[in-house]
Amino acid sequence: MFYNYILKCFVLIDLKTTQVTHQDIGQMDMYVRMYDELKKAKDDNPTIGILLCSDTDADVARYSVLHGNEQLFATKYKTYLPTEEELKAEIESQKAIFEIQQQEKNENKEE
Repeated sequence: MFYNYILKCFVLIDLKTTQVTHQDIGQMDMYVRMYDELKKAKDDNPTIGILLCSDTDADVARYSVLHGNEQLFATKYKTYLPTEEELKAEIESQKAIFEIQQQEKNENKEE
């Protein structure tokens, strides 16, 4: 747990050595809600929860509280320094996923 003075909010970080599960996300959601209710001051911004895991599951992220919750984040990490090519490929992959999610969000708004 950290307090970011620039963002004026608590930041909770959970490091998982396995693939993220819906239980992990639910647990982080509970922690975020607890900090917002018990620790956050009136002039603080909402608590941010970050799950760092060795692998992510797109379905778990899509159908869990992560979807549509701007305060919870899950991302994967590497136990080694990736090459420049691997970093570029990962950035392009994440950009494509983000663009698809934004298109879906816009389509849902139009309905």
